[in-house]
Amino acid sequence: MPISKRRTARCAALAAALSLAAVPARAIVGGTEAPAGGAVMVLSSKGGVCTGVVLAPDTVLTAGHCLADAREHRVHFRDAAGAPVLVDVAAQALHPGFDAGAAAARRRSIDLALLRTATPLPARFAPVTLSAAPARAGETLTLSGYGAAKPGDPRSTGTYRSLGLPVIEPYGPSRILVWLKGAGGGACQGDSGGPIAGPDGAVLALSAWIGGACGGLTQGVLVGPQRGWIDRVLGGWGRSARWSE
Repeated sequence: MPISKRRTARCAALAAALSLAAVPARAIVGGTEAPAGGAVMVLSSKGGVCTGVVLAPDTVLTAGHCLADAREHRVHFRDAAGAPVLVDVAAQALHPGFDAGAAAARRRSIDLALLRTATPLPARFAPVTLSAAPARAGETLTLSGYGAAKPGDPRSTGTYRSLGLPVIEPYGPSRILVWLKGAGGGACQGDSGGPIAGPDGAVLALSAWIGGACGGLTQGVLVGPQRGWIDRVLGGWGRSARWSE
């Protein structure tokens, strides 16, 4: 079997496994099931699972490391009957400030990426609204994603769940990052690229990193400071994002 077909087969097998997974276990530790709205899954040919938010009918914003882990990716969702659907990726763009080794070396990184699907997504995945508003310490934001409840528990992956968590500033206020931590839980594997939204539902950041075990400190990348890059890439694709004013 050609390499490209083998990679597609791996994505298809992963999508089928996720669609057959038991859903009672909680994805996003401590979260509750929520409507997916404008969120999809991003699968890699190496078995990686991430979340992404829809910006246009064929455009998804996700975490940079989700696209850097493999050469081929697919957007995944379930159809009305619950069957797995895989959509090919026609183009992708990593943020030029993304640094794959940043976490280990404690370097600055903008962990964002955009992808354009080969065919439009179903209309039920309505584009989200992005927000350039700052995240303020103490305010509660909503963390969402398709991730697992705990490491090594793939059967809890694939259900979209949300959780309200307070903003903290362990290293002082940042123009790049936001940190969430509360007693209720936090992000887990598969939640990378998932939305962190304000009270109005607009997306302020995307999940990018977990400090320690699942459910602990969750770090997100603010989208507002990266508006120039997001709009520039989308403009080159003939697309645009919706921003709250």
